[in-house]
Amino acid sequence: MTARSKVLLAIALVVVVGAAALLSLNNRRSRGAEVRVEAIEERNLEAKVIASGNIRARVQVDMSSDISARIQALHVREGQDVEEGTLLMELDRTRFEAGVSRSRAALSQARAQASQQEANLLRARREYDRVMALQARDPILVSQQQLDDAETNLAVAEANVESARFAVEQAEASLDEAQDQLDKTIFRAPMDGKVTRLNVEEGETVVMGTMNNPGSLILSISDLSVVELVVRVDETDIPLLSLGDSAEVEIDAFPSRVFSGRVTEIGNSAIQAPSQQSGAQQAIDFEVVITLDPAEVELRPDLSATAEIITDTRSQAVAVPIIAVTLREPDEAGRDPGEGAAGGADPEALREVEGVFLVQGETVEFVAIELGIAGDEFFEVLDGLSVGDTVVAGPYQTIRQLRSGDPVRRMSNAPGELVAPDGV
Repeated sequence: MTARSKVLLAIALVVVVGAAALLSLNNRRSRGAEVRVEAIEERNLEAKVIASGNIRARVQVDMSSDISARIQALHVREGQDVEEGTLLMELDRTRFEAGVSRSRAALSQARAQASQQEANLLRARREYDRVMALQARDPILVSQQQLDDAETNLAVAEANVESARFAVEQAEASLDEAQDQLDKTIFRAPMDGKVTRLNVEEGETVVMGTMNNPGSLILSISDLSVVELVVRVDETDIPLLSLGDSAEVEIDAFPSRVFSGRVTEIGNSAIQAPSQQSGAQQAIDFEVVITLDPAEVELRPDLSATAEIITDTRSQAVAVPIIAVTLREPDEAGRDPGEGAAGGADPEALREVEGVFLVQGETVEFVAIELGIAGDEFFEVLDGLSVGDTVVAGPYQTIRQLRSGDPVRRMSNAPGELVAPDGV
């Protein structure tokens, strides 16, 4: 076979294959794409924000020590209910009792010295009064030197008395400090609650905190009469939340129960500020507190939970499946970009348009719609659709490829899938 014959044969094969492909495409177009359809109905919708976090008691007291000493006696165990004033723990008191005795002795010594100085003051005052009286009777008998010495001795005695009084006050303060240190060897419950954390054992030594290093956490007492869920919410969802929003909470430890609560706190600043983040920009989350309603089961701090916060509701709203909504260029939606103020295209009109494909007989037509809140599976439709309209509701890839005027045919729906009305 000559080279010319080979070329002609290759060209013929290309033409045949192209014609077959074109014919197949025309057949598919004439038959229409298989789609799922659904009739528009009125539904009750709830817009939700989902966030995860941990359970905590509204009031929790973490107790640490202001002194360093060995634990002499431990009177509670973890999980024990306590009342305000209950004796929790005792530290070794020997060193602090000695300090109180030493401070008490120093106070007694300071008081004795103060009494001595007061006696010296009384003697100096009497001497000064006698010299003044003698000079008044006969100035020749008392020299000016004697008078000056008596006056100086009186001033010195008065200063010594004042100094002794300050020494007494200092000794009293030292005794109060030593007594305070001794009192801190006894730990009592600051409120009614439950010992939810106990980090020490009898015989251990507790360490006091410093400016840069916190002291060792000894135990925590929690009031579990009011329990909260603390969740992290993304910055994009924070504007949707309001104080008082209701929430449904699922706790991992109780998979068969749903707990209820309300939003009671919304953070005003991020949990971790952008300036404190290192490396790549991380997500900005805010802390939101949900106060749980009283429950029949006993909840523990630190349990993991997920909350669905209901931010908005609609009753009997015109609803369209979320999967049915797609984006198209303005010209396909029947909109003219128009002219902006500076003679260019209007930026708003150039944006892609949200809409659905409305089923009209055996073809579809793209219809722009205005959406409201988003539920779990449906959008609220504010404008563009009416109850009874039929729209394409899947598959997603087919919806992306549809164009106005394309023929469609009904797909056989599997159990649980959206069902189209008869005759489509």
